Order: sequence, then C-alpha cells, then structure tokens
Amino acid sequence: MTMGEVAIIADSSGKGYGFAKGVYDYVRAKGERDFSVGMIDLETTNFADGEFKVRIKDNIRRKRCFFIHDSNQEPCRWLAGLAFVLEALTFSSPEEINLIMPYTKFARQERKESSRVGVNAKVLADLVSMYADRGLTVDLHASQMQEYFSIPFDNLYSFPSLISHLKTNHADCLENLVVVSPDLGGGKRAEALVKRLGKQGILADVAFGHKTRKKENEVEKVVLIGDVAGKNCIVVDDMIDTGGTMIKTGEELRAKGAKSIYAWATHGLFTDKTRDFGVFKEVMVSDSLCCGPIPNLEVVSLVSLFGEAVYRTVVGESLNDLFNS
Repeated sequence: MTMGEVAIIADSSGKGYGFAKGVYDYVRAKGERDFSVGMIDLETTNFADGEFKVRIKDNIRRKRCFFIHDSNQEPCRWLAGLAFVLEALTFSSPEEINLIMPYTKFARQERKESSRVGVNAKVLADLVSMYADRGLTVDLHASQMQEYFSIPFDNLYSFPSLISHLKTNHADCLENLVVVSPDLGGGKRAEALVKRLGKQGILADVAFGHKTRKKENEVEKVVLIGDVAGKNCIVVDDMIDTGGTMIKTGEELRAKGAKSIYAWATHGLFTDKTRDFGVFKEVMVSDSLCCGPIPNLEVVSLVSLFGEAVYRTVVGESLNDLFNS
C-alpha cells in the first residue's frame, strides 16, 4: 500500500523559492520511497492599497502538504502571508498541513520583559497551532518557545551541517579550538557544539562574552571570559542581526591574542549593511535567509537537513536520530 501524495508548497516569486525547490529535489531523489511528491506554487495578487491575497495554484485535496514559508519577507508581511496561506490550505481539504519555517520571526519576543506588553512569540504559536498539524524550524532563538505550540513542533539543530562544513573546508581551525558564545545566554549553544565535536574526536574549549548595551541593537562592549590566546576561535550564535555583538566579540578575541577567528550564525539577517566583518577569517551562515554580498561570507546549506526531516516525517522515522546524526 502506498503512502499517498506529498505536496511541497512555496511561493515561486519569493527569494526563498530556491531553498524550497532544493527540499523538493532532495525528497524526490530519495530511493525506494512509497509515495509521490510534487511541487506546487502559490500565486500572490497585490492590490494598489497594499493589501494582497494568496492562492494555491493546484489541487491539494487529500495530500500531505509541506508549506515552506519564505523567511525573506519583512516581518509584518511574513506574518500576514503565513496566516493567509494557512487559511487557504485549511479550506482546500488536505490530508495534513505541515508548516516549515526556515527562520522563525518574532522568536526573540518569547517572554514578558515589562508590563503591558504581549508575548508575540506566543501569538505566532497560537496562529500556527490553529491551522497546522505539525511545525518545523531550525535553531530557535529560545528553544522553550516550542512549548507555546499546541501541535507537534520540531526544532532542528544546524550543528551537524556546520561540523561537516568545517571538516571539509576548514579542518585546520578544528585544531586547538575554542568555541565562543558572544553572551552568557548563549552558553548552552556553545557547550552543545563542543559536545557534538567531542563525539567526533574533536576536542574544544569554551569561552564566553559578557556584553553591555546602551540601547537595543547597540553593544557598548564585550568582556571575554576564557583563555583564547594562540587558539583558533569560532564565535557561535543563532543569528546575526546588525552584527554588532559578533564584531565586538571578534575584536575582543583579537585583542586577547586569538590565532584565527571564525563566526557562525544560523540565520544571517545583516540588517546593518555598513558593518565590516573583516575581523573574521570567515563568516558562516546557513541558507535559511538570502544574504547580501559580504566579502568573507560562506553559506552552509541546510536543504538536505530539512529534506531529510520532511522525508522522515512522511515515512514515520525518528527526527531525534536526525538531530544526533
């Protein structure tokens, strides 16, 4: 008995379509699959007053749908488009709705920091849970946000893809290595990378930065905790927004005598186009977002990670094994 039809759905006019198409190609190329898979486009109509509507261009009745939402939109358009597509999917009689968000916006607003403010990450989770059957993303800013969803919501980890890239392209940096968190809050992320490296026989130490801010998106200084003199260092974070924290950390590492300095962030927003990342030998980001030209930028693809996750979801295999591969 076959498992039926699977539809990968994405907006062909968006910047993230290449990522979605890559996921589709990965699933289609899997051998011995007992299901058919097709790529279905969205059609967007824009109106003069700024409103827009979306339409699913082909029949998805009784299909297991995987909607890959384009993360390369400004946040309000991204959120509205998400709601509109989920609504359209719901009333098109699919077998199942799986939402894939390569980068989850509003995830930094996951807690109540002052009075009379909403927890916007919870609003997003409620919206998704109202329509979708499952959700999938990678390297949430705060992993506890998974608890806000009332549906199964999986948070993939990018470190296996990063380690593979480093071993292939920067094997020299894996010797005498220090993994650096730019702030104390990201310490668990740095320790998780060290643990994964250790499982592959690559020993690394951990260092931490303590940052102070004058205001939002403006880092005043970073104080480094840990021995980095003469070491190869890789600064790891879930995202680069303006880049201020990363650059300040890199400058402090250089001042402390680090041998070579790399940066890794899963999501490259790069909202400040004037930043100079020359303190780093390489700045590595994933393809969850499309990045503008940066001289020393390297893109690590997560297409196969998401493609394998989609395949395992369809056939009922464990995603936990994928996390630990």
